[in-house]
Amino acid sequence: MSEPESDIQLDAILKKSQEKSWKSLLPDELNTVIGSFLPSHPLTLRSKAYIVLSAVCQRIRKDSSSPFSKEHIDASTDLIHRAFELAIVTRLADTEENKVFEGLSFLAALFEVDWQSASSIFQDEAILESLTDCMDIFASSLQMSRSVAHLLAQASGHKACRALISSQHLAWLSTQSRQASDSTLRAAAAVALVKLSRGMGSDAAEVGSAEKAAMLISDEELVKLMKGLVVDESNPSSVSDAVEGLAYSSTDPTVKELLSNDSSFLSRLFAFIPRRKGSSTVAEDMGMSPVFGAVVIISNLCAYRPRLTEEEAQMAKLRRMAKASPGSSSTHQEAENNPLDDDDHVRKRGRKLMQCGVMDALTAAIRATDSRAVRLAVGKAVLSLVEDKDNRGKVLQTGGAKALMTIIHSILPAAGPSSQSKKLPPMEASDIEPIQALAKLAITASPVQVFGPNEGALYDAIRPLSLMLLHPTSNLLQRFEALMALTNLSSQSAEVSSRIARTDGLLNGVELLMLEEHVLVRRAATELICNLVAGCEEVFNRYGAKSSKSKLQVLLALCDVDDTPTRLAASGALATVTSSPDACQALLDLQNERHRVLPILGQLVDPTIVSTDDNESEDADIEAKADPGLVHRGAVCVRNFFLAIEDSAAHKQLATEAERVGLVRALVGVVKTYSASGNNALLRPTAEALRWLIEGGMQIAA
Repeated sequence: MSEPESDIQLDAILKKSQEKSWKSLLPDELNTVIGSFLPSHPLTLRSKAYIVLSAVCQRIRKDSSSPFSKEHIDASTDLIHRAFELAIVTRLADTEENKVFEGLSFLAALFEVDWQSASSIFQDEAILESLTDCMDIFASSLQMSRSVAHLLAQASGHKACRALISSQHLAWLSTQSRQASDSTLRAAAAVALVKLSRGMGSDAAEVGSAEKAAMLISDEELVKLMKGLVVDESNPSSVSDAVEGLAYSSTDPTVKELLSNDSSFLSRLFAFIPRRKGSSTVAEDMGMSPVFGAVVIISNLCAYRPRLTEEEAQMAKLRRMAKASPGSSSTHQEAENNPLDDDDHVRKRGRKLMQCGVMDALTAAIRATDSRAVRLAVGKAVLSLVEDKDNRGKVLQTGGAKALMTIIHSILPAAGPSSQSKKLPPMEASDIEPIQALAKLAITASPVQVFGPNEGALYDAIRPLSLMLLHPTSNLLQRFEALMALTNLSSQSAEVSSRIARTDGLLNGVELLMLEEHVLVRRAATELICNLVAGCEEVFNRYGAKSSKSKLQVLLALCDVDDTPTRLAASGALATVTSSPDACQALLDLQNERHRVLPILGQLVDPTIVSTDDNESEDADIEAKADPGLVHRGAVCVRNFFLAIEDSAAHKQLATEAERVGLVRALVGVVKTYSASGNNALLRPTAEALRWLIEGGMQIAA
């Protein structure tokens, strides 16, 4: 069948596979699909064949019963296996070289589209026998050797297949990787060996894996080979294979150092990423283009070690001990503790990448393809780069924030109707990474610098940042950074504050985090509430209503914690909300119930005040130094609280209590300390509070 006919036939198959009545490929349709993956066909035809094969596999899985269960996955894999196995086995056993080509090329493509079924077919004894025969019978055929090497490269990425790759296969691959007559074959064989080398470390418990591992070429030799192909080779197929191999190898700290120190290699690698959008994204999705591999290499080079809590680190150690085979644990430990992968080395690698123009390459990758895999890899890379604060300005200058927003919009589902919006969308850990990178930028720069002068872009950032804050997939660091970013955004305008506050579930989530034991998280949550109380009328009313006693009690308690920034935020929110008479009435109720309101407000004004309820001596905090911000906020809170009390009996009682806890002395001290400075913003509320006390019958000495 001619190429135009195959193209038309593929279009027809794709259309039929979307129809409700479609069940399976007809024999002639199956032949068309299988025959479309020959390397001799143009890329446009092979790309369309990938689309068709992907659609067929997805349709078979979708039509299987009991979706989302393990039984469904096994059943649908078996259906795809049975749909293609006979055709592949028959072709590989054929004596006609072109038929064997078809079988090899198709099975390699199936690995890229549906690895579960391809792995299952590869494990068929007939397949392995035919593969070995191909290496002997067609030894003189360069095209056949390339096809065998590509298939072995695909299979080597999966544990069940690696176990079946024999010493004979390994010897053949080693020979092909060393020959110098064909770079395409050399690169494909090198990729297979790299995957085998990486995989066999974790397959150490498998029978014979140690013996096979000893036959492998050294990683250093393979990396040198593939790096040379990237820098010097012009054959697209060889370059693509070499980039794929380096994507696997670049998880090793030694390889990371080797690649990051070679500016000519980095420049060549970045050049593989097109600066404009291509006509098809299938190549990037299926690994046929070096774009994905290049982005993965970049991501690996600048990736930091995972930040584990003490509990997570202990669990990881136990898992390693449980999985390790005798004699292997020390090797794994050495790899994980390699000093070349510490934060200092990672930071230096990131700066080298920035100097070589990595951000231009990453933003170009976003423009060049709609591939989810590429975009998530870019998001991960940018997250690592902005971990270093010195890189953040350069990332912003090269359009990093816009690129991150493009990634985020492409991976997050659209916001549903208001009736469904309270349900958080499903998200994986990798979906959070570009949002976290955006949050880091929004923390250290003004909203205008990050999002531009158009507030629409700033509004668009609220939803993903809120999702990172609320989603169960997020860790505590990500929640903290979401809080910080939202706090910075909320300072932009009242409209932004209101939009943040109206996000479903956000206020409840932030208020829970105000009770978090971690000091920085608690502080960030309190600072966000402080901004929202000042900038959003709805939040002000939430804290200023008669029913807000429990919320005010939390703010009051946070005014008394051992962390000055948290106290500043909590007292700032309290200073704002006490302009509401209802809030002051709620505070009066709390004072009457617990007798803690005046002592806490007094300690803001003068930290030497000690409540009679405390077990400490009266002069325990005599050396404490007053913070001007706390003094100002405390004076405003006291003034607002006092002036809202109109009942004469309550007036006299509060005045007496203020004298007892030392608040009167504290206010007089403020007047004496700050009168010479002319700080009217502080002196005015202090004087008004003292006047109120005098009106309540209090005698105040000058």
